[in-house]
Amino acid sequence: MKFTIERDVLTEAVGWTARSLSPRPPVPVLSGLLITAADGEVSIASFDYETSAKLKVSAVIEEEGTALVSGRLLAEICRALPNSAVNVSVHESKMHIQCRTASFNLSTMPVADYPELPALPTISGTIDGNSFAKSVSQVVVAASKDDTIPLLTAILVEIEGKKMTLFATDRYRLAMRELTWEPASKNIKTSVLVKAKTMSEVAKTLGGAGDLNIALSDSHELIGFESGGRRTTSLLVDGEYPKIRSLFPDSTPIHAIVRTSDLLEAVRRVSLVAERNTPVRLVFAEGQVSLDAGTGEDAQATETLSAHLEGEDNITVAFNPSYLSEGLNSFGTEFVRFSFTDPAKPASISGQKELMGKDESDYRYLLMPVRLPN
Repeated sequence: MKFTIERDVLTEAVGWTARSLSPRPPVPVLSGLLITAADGEVSIASFDYETSAKLKVSAVIEEEGTALVSGRLLAEICRALPNSAVNVSVHESKMHIQCRTASFNLSTMPVADYPELPALPTISGTIDGNSFAKSVSQVVVAASKDDTIPLLTAILVEIEGKKMTLFATDRYRLAMRELTWEPASKNIKTSVLVKAKTMSEVAKTLGGAGDLNIALSDSHELIGFESGGRRTTSLLVDGEYPKIRSLFPDSTPIHAIVRTSDLLEAVRRVSLVAERNTPVRLVFAEGQVSLDAGTGEDAQATETLSAHLEGEDNITVAFNPSYLSEGLNSFGTEFVRFSFTDPAKPASISGQKELMGKDESDYRYLLMPVRLPN
């Protein structure tokens, strides 16, 4: 194998594919990137039995062939190369990389030992990449980071016709985002669990490449994403996700509207004195919301902002400051609306463009309050 390729093209391609490499591969060959040069293109692939990634880039091919080399080492080398054309060749069991006066030799691994990558399932539909990326970023904040409960580290994707709904929860908060897509079949109706990490990586790396193809296998075992000459597949998470849609209240008699950026900054400032696992308290009254955290014995902080309250003279609630900040930060609207049925029950947060306008229901963030001492 022998080819020439631009340094930036190679670095970006290797870096993207290496993202999918497992930090603890089950077998040594899965720490490698499979590089194939043929038909004027170089394809680079990674696989760990659960997630695969593959892309193709243009290159000047002198000799076709395939090689398997350490992915993380190759990524580090590519980032360190000078900005010039890179010559890559393989002879016997060594890959030689030459860029200007920099030269590297890497040991190759047996290509025959590398497992076959799963094929991309039939395309189930297409969605705008930017819309998908924004939606995933809003929902993924609520996914659990605790691997002992794999179900909650996943995002639930519900599909019915042109409507797609994303859900995530870690039992303390819940995020729901509705969006539209173009299904291959208008009668499609299904739901799948996709790893939050996979969804986040797809959103970051494929979301800006235009339309994104989504492919679901008939066996409901695999999901694939494809855009801009890149594709990735992932095994779906198996299990019964909690019935969380019903947790959003049908009606909420109490509403409080606050400017998003002001509240976000105030929560960050006030929570500086909040010890670990201690809440930030919010007291809503007509015309204002007062925030406080900390105790009188140690540090304490208070701040008051303008707010609009409907349905009650005043209401006092307390939230985990990190959960509240992450939720507020996922809204791109000028204002946020807190909707309550009762101070002791979860608050539903939605965005709205104007103080006295209507809230937008396509994205909602449900947050459990922290019980305050009597």
